[in-house]
Amino acid sequence: MENKKKPIQYDIIFVLGEKYFDHPFCGVAILRRLLEKQGYSCAVIETPQNAQEIMKFGRPRLFFGVSSGSIDSMVRNYTALNRPRKDDEFIKYEQKIPDRAVIVYCNWIREKFKDSKIVIGGTEATLRRLTHYDYWQNSLRKSILLDSRADILSYGNSEKQILEIAERIDSELPLTEIAGTCIKSRELPKEFEKTKFTELPSHEDVSLSKEKFCDMQNLLSNYENLAQKTDNFYIIQYKSPEYTTEDLDEYYELPFSRKIKSPDLKRFQFGIVTHRGCIGNCNFCSLKLTMGNKIISRSEESILKEIRYITKLPHFQGIIDDFGGPSANMYGLDFDRDLNKSHQRLVELLRRAREVPGVKRIFIHSGIRYDMATPEYIREIAMHTTGTGAGVFIN
Repeated sequence: MENKKKPIQYDIIFVLGEKYFDHPFCGVAILRRLLEKQGYSCAVIETPQNAQEIMKFGRPRLFFGVSSGSIDSMVRNYTALNRPRKDDEFIKYEQKIPDRAVIVYCNWIREKFKDSKIVIGGTEATLRRLTHYDYWQNSLRKSILLDSRADILSYGNSEKQILEIAERIDSELPLTEIAGTCIKSRELPKEFEKTKFTELPSHEDVSLSKEKFCDMQNLLSNYENLAQKTDNFYIIQYKSPEYTTEDLDEYYELPFSRKIKSPDLKRFQFGIVTHRGCIGNCNFCSLKLTMGNKIISRSEESILKEIRYITKLPHFQGIIDDFGGPSANMYGLDFDRDLNKSHQRLVELLRRAREVPGVKRIFIHSGIRYDMATPEYIREIAMHTTGTGAGVFIN
C-alpha cells in the first residue's frame, strides 16, 4: 500500500491583503524570516478571494496572522472623493482585496477554523485599534478588535510582539501585558492606577461629543498605556516596546532573497531601509501611530553589510533603488535633544555606500525634509542621486 505523506501543519499562517515578496520592504516577510529564525514554521496566503482559500494550508498550530498589508484596504480601493478605483477608466485597477479586509479575512477564518487564535496587525489594524473616524461612512467606528473578533492586535512595527505572542500561545499562557499590543477585556487591568494607564473617553462619549473625540485624539500615543470603554468591554493598549539600533540591524540583515515577480514593485527591489520613525508629528500623517515619533537608525556597518550582500545577488545590476526611511534625511537623529541637523553622519554614509564594489549609483525615492536639509546634503544628493523621486532643486 502506498504511504501518503502527512500534510504539514504550519505553526503560523499569515493572511495578507497584498502580494507577498521576500524583501525587507514587506512587513510580513520580516516577521516570517524572524519567526523562522526562532524555529517556527510559517506559510502565507496572499490576497485570498473567498473563505475556501483560507483553508489552503489547514489549521495553524499556533495562530493566523492577518493584515491588509502596507495600505488600508479602503484607501487602496477608493479615491479621496470616495469613488471606487476599479471604476476609473484612466488606471488599470483590479480590485483583489475586499473593503475592510482585516474584518473580512477574520470572519472567513472564524467560519472555517472557529477556535483558531487570530492576531491582527499592519496599517489597517493599527490605525483602527481604538474608536476611529471612518471617512467612507462619515461616522465613528469601534475598535477593529470587536468587529474582527481577533484575539489580539499588534500595532506598529511588530517584530518583538509577534515573537512574544508566538511564545505565549505555544506555552498556553495568557495574551495579556504584551508591549505593543491591544486586547479586549471585561475589566480594567489590575492596579490600574499603579501601572499608569490613561483612560480615554469612552466610545459612547466620543460618539456624542466632537470635543471629547478631539480630547481622545490628543491623548493617543504609542508610548502610553491606554484604556477605552466600549459597550461592555475595555480596549486595553499596552505601550510599545523600545526598539534599538541593534534590533533593526538584526531584522534587516536577515537573508532575504529580494526576488520580486510583480513589475509594479521592481523599482524598490534593491532599496535600503536606513532608519524608522519620524519626528515631524504632522497631524495629517499616520506615521506617529504606526512607526512612532522617535527615530531609530541602523548602524552604518549594518547598512554597508546589507549593501555588500545585495551586490552578490545574481540579479543585482549595480543600482541601489532607494536609500532612506519615512524621511530620508532623518537618519541619525536618534534621541538627539539638540536636533543636530548637520547631516554629516548621513553624508559620510552615502559616500561610503557608493564606494562598495559593485555599486554604480544610489537613488533616493524616500521623501526628503527640505526644511531640515543642509546645503552639503542637497549638494551631495544633487550630484550623486539624480533621478530621485524627491525632486532636487539648487539655486
